[in-house]
Amino acid sequence: MKFYIVDDDQSILYVLQNIIEQNFNDEVVGMTSSSPDALQELMVKDVDIVLVDLLMPELSGVDLVRKVKDVKPNIRFVMISKVQNSEMRAEAYKAGIEFFINKPINLIEVQAVLKNVKQSLQMASQLSSISKMVNNFTPRSQPKSVKAHHQATATLSYLGMTSEKGTSDILKIASLMEAQNENYRNLDLEQLMDLSEHERRIIEQRIRRAIKVGLANIANRLIDNPYDEQLSDISNLLFGYESVHSEMLYQQGKRSSGGRISIQKFLDGLVSKE
Repeated sequence: MKFYIVDDDQSILYVLQNIIEQNFNDEVVGMTSSSPDALQELMVKDVDIVLVDLLMPELSGVDLVRKVKDVKPNIRFVMISKVQNSEMRAEAYKAGIEFFINKPINLIEVQAVLKNVKQSLQMASQLSSISKMVNNFTPRSQPKSVKAHHQATATLSYLGMTSEKGTSDILKIASLMEAQNENYRNLDLEQLMDLSEHERRIIEQRIRRAIKVGLANIANRLIDNPYDEQLSDISNLLFGYESVHSEMLYQQGKRSSGGRISIQKFLDGLVSKE
């Protein structure tokens, strides 16, 4: 990953550079204590992630994020600040930042934040690549059902669910829903998959566990990225606002139980998304 750092404290620049470049796959391609200079360089440089101080002179960190995002919306921003004002932080999230790193700089916090941002960027890139690949196929070369399967797989990957046992069951059932042109409630799984009632219940248990993982993952990401419209849209479609909100409170230790799982809502949303 290629990083750019903006902070009016020279010592912070070098501390962050040293932390970032401990990973040999990451490179700091530029850093400056001038936000106007940063704006000019970011318009021409190939950069994945920018770390920027909130309270920069001349051009604030929030204004820098807005100006760059207008031209290069795929660059990810992490805000550095000692400010705890909730309104200022909300403005930064609205401008398009992913996370905050608090001052004084803490090694563990920086590493954890950068790991999350890189994972988010990689997942978005994978999802985009799969979508482009699917959309480039002509109907003759690739049936609609195969395209739908690729898109469902991309969505489950985006939710961090692909390693769960229930994922393969979800994909099978989504394919059946597509083929039968039915929602989950009207699908006769026992007949279509030649299952006993006991076997169907076992499959549903696996699916519930997989969906629970997806719900927990998206709730945690929304805690850190409350203004991410893509996350909000997907979470409402697949899980529902109330379930996601309950799960967010649970993950924050503000509630004793998490969000409710609805297999029907998840699968109906997954197939409609295709």
